[in-house]
Amino acid sequence: MSKDSTQHELTEDELRELIPQLQQLTDKYKRAERVQKALFDISELASSVSHLNRLYSAIHEIIADFMNADNFFVAFYEPETHIVDFAYFVDEFDEKTVRQLPAAQLMDGMTGYILKTGHHLFYKRDDEERLASEYGIKLVGSPPVEWLGVPLKRGSQVIGAMVVQTYDEGVHYSQEDLEVLLFVSQHIVTTVDRVKNRELTERTIRERTRQLRKINDDLQEEILERQKVESLQQALFEISELAANLEGDMDAFYSSLHEILARLISAPNCYIAIHNKEEGLLEFPYFSDTKQSEIDARPLGLGLTEFVLRTGQAELINPPRVLELAESGEIDVSLAQTMLNSANSWLGSPLVVEGEIAGVIAVQTYGKLAKYNARDQELLRFVSHHIAVAIERKRNTESMQRYNVQLEERVKERTAELNRTNKFLKQQIEERKEIELKLIHDAHHDSLTDLPNRAMFTSRLELAIASKQRYSDNLFAVLFIDLDRFKVINDTLGHHAGDEFLIEVAKRIALCIRGHDLLARLGGDEFVVLLDNFEDEADVEEVACRIIASISEPFLLDGREMYSGASVGIAHLETYYRSADEVLRDADAAMYQAKTLGRGRYVMFDKSMRDRLIEELELENEFRRALREEEFDYFLQPVINLNDSSTLYKEMYIRWSHPAYGKIAREQFRQVAEHSGLTLDLDLFQLSKACDLLKHYENTDEPINKIAVNVSINHLLQASMVNQMIDVIASSNVAPSQLVFEFDENDLNRRSQFILPAIKKLKRAGVTLVLDNFGSGLASLSYLFAYPFDFIKIDHRFVKSLPRSQRNLKLIQSVMLISEHLKFQVIAEGVDSEAQLEALSEIECSYGQGKILKHAKVLDMASVAS
Repeated sequence: MSKDSTQHELTEDELRELIPQLQQLTDKYKRAERVQKALFDISELASSVSHLNRLYSAIHEIIADFMNADNFFVAFYEPETHIVDFAYFVDEFDEKTVRQLPAAQLMDGMTGYILKTGHHLFYKRDDEERLASEYGIKLVGSPPVEWLGVPLKRGSQVIGAMVVQTYDEGVHYSQEDLEVLLFVSQHIVTTVDRVKNRELTERTIRERTRQLRKINDDLQEEILERQKVESLQQALFEISELAANLEGDMDAFYSSLHEILARLISAPNCYIAIHNKEEGLLEFPYFSDTKQSEIDARPLGLGLTEFVLRTGQAELINPPRVLELAESGEIDVSLAQTMLNSANSWLGSPLVVEGEIAGVIAVQTYGKLAKYNARDQELLRFVSHHIAVAIERKRNTESMQRYNVQLEERVKERTAELNRTNKFLKQQIEERKEIELKLIHDAHHDSLTDLPNRAMFTSRLELAIASKQRYSDNLFAVLFIDLDRFKVINDTLGHHAGDEFLIEVAKRIALCIRGHDLLARLGGDEFVVLLDNFEDEADVEEVACRIIASISEPFLLDGREMYSGASVGIAHLETYYRSADEVLRDADAAMYQAKTLGRGRYVMFDKSMRDRLIEELELENEFRRALREEEFDYFLQPVINLNDSSTLYKEMYIRWSHPAYGKIAREQFRQVAEHSGLTLDLDLFQLSKACDLLKHYENTDEPINKIAVNVSINHLLQASMVNQMIDVIASSNVAPSQLVFEFDENDLNRRSQFILPAIKKLKRAGVTLVLDNFGSGLASLSYLFAYPFDFIKIDHRFVKSLPRSQRNLKLIQSVMLISEHLKFQVIAEGVDSEAQLEALSEIECSYGQGKILKHAKVLDMASVAS
């Protein structure tokens, strides 16, 4: 065999080897195209579906396009109520009639595993023992052949699970099915949130529409009388216009004329009769009657229509007139007898065309209630003149128009057919191209800024991670950028200004990076940058500084100059990273650290940050448990009258001692409460305990007259929160005058413009109000004049420096001088030494609180509760 033939055979072998690879690439491309279409469909659902029940079924159909999904459900976990809500459930064997189940019934199962851990789960038959031993999972319900579930997350929080399962031995799920389900789950939560918001918006619109409709009904009653006066004039004008602008067929003209007549007089039954003299017939081109659907042409006789044709006058015929006409032989006796029996009322007027009577227009009522009068007769005579003009005009032009219309229609139909065919073909080609390009673009870009979105950024970041693992010398970094004051801009200037702000931020950041770096918007006010193949770590810091400086420049929004800032977290790609989510998580943690340190700066990620975040999360979980089980120590520290050593009131505060973390500082667990959204619950808990103490010591040897609790500013931002506190006091049978609410000045600085009405309401209810930590904020004096506080508690840092700081002593004296005019009293906080006490006595300060005065009393709340 020759060399050339050998080479030819090798080339064919290579081609045969390449065919399966090409087939795999083709299948992969088709699957990717289907995934892209699914994402587009999900995105379309967010804007087209208005109800969640239709949304879930549509999502079910999308997923079924990729895998067997005969058994499919979506469940959401509500941590406040510990309920799992099965928003959508389709199963061959389990008919779930109960939509909601307690989480405790499911947490040992596979669904509960996903909700607890946030990890996906792939189960195949005979995996029970492995799942039970490794994860403690028990099967719930009918055992499936295979089960595939993924978490639904909002950010890093697991809010639910999406599951497909099969009971068919011939159906199997693959790793690709898992990847598709994971990929789709990232986008479903956003779609569900948008549809929920749309449902809420639609309910609000319906309620507002109902209110407006009621208002409109009231207004309609007011203007009804005025409309009656105007209706006659308007109808006469419309009749004239109808005759002058006759277009189209006569049926539409007669029908319109009948409608106008019905607004003027009672015309439930109306017809137009035309005298066909050639055949001696009466023809009825228009006939509308409540008792008879149609009427045929008939020869002339002794009817009411023929009577009008003979007289040429408009005739009003009621029962007395019918009897008269029958006796004179003008109308048929049987017709007269019918009208007399039914008490009908009939009105007819001749139609005069080209000087001859061509026909009659007539209206008729059945029964005794509606009778025509002379005014109706005159009105119909006027109408008949315009009808005759229209008939004459119609006869003159009808034949010519018919021919022209037929000719024009033939030409138009042929031309339109050709145009439609060409246009349809062109449009199909152009639309397909545009749709393909738009789908590709929209699937990878943010709709507002046109920057790459999370999906595209994640894809690029995954490639960078793979490159880093293969070529460890390549340097990559991710910058996570969070903007300051974005919510303030949105709330004060509106969403339009907020959108302009984000677009301008995107432009500024783009100018701070290189052309091959990738800038993306993850959502809201969060942007990320992937720095690609830089030379030195200092280059990353330089880019971060440029971004911070650029964002700090003023923004011109709606004619106003606004300022913002940026906090940047930086995560360098290392070889141990396995996914884009890990990198973004660490960059986000570094950004959060930058915000904690004071914003307007950048922070490089290190592993200690992750450990610290985990510790904070564990501490938050422990705090929730401690609040639920009331595992706190309670103290009462009195405020003393420095003149007679009597107690003004006792301030209650709590301390938390954790078995593992030890004593938690008050500021720390207050911060934990704020981050976990439990500040209001903690305040209401303290208020309830204070009421219990007052009732407990009410009839003892050591009664407590007043107890103070520290209240968060969040309780003053909504009227319902204030009412809730007042309701707690009322339900405890404690007088409001026995309670003192202390508000921290630093909290007031942040939201002072919203709370004055709430403070006044508490004042009216009888609660004593104290401004705590006075002097620690930036606008202290304004509170003295604007808010009706009963006491001002001087910040302990001013008292601590006494007596050596004459400046602070003078400041306390100044506040006392103001208090005489504004009718509040001053309390010195943190009196810890005799020297401090003597200095306060010299300036005649009346009240103090601190270690040297009286020690805090430790309470056993268990005995109080019993």
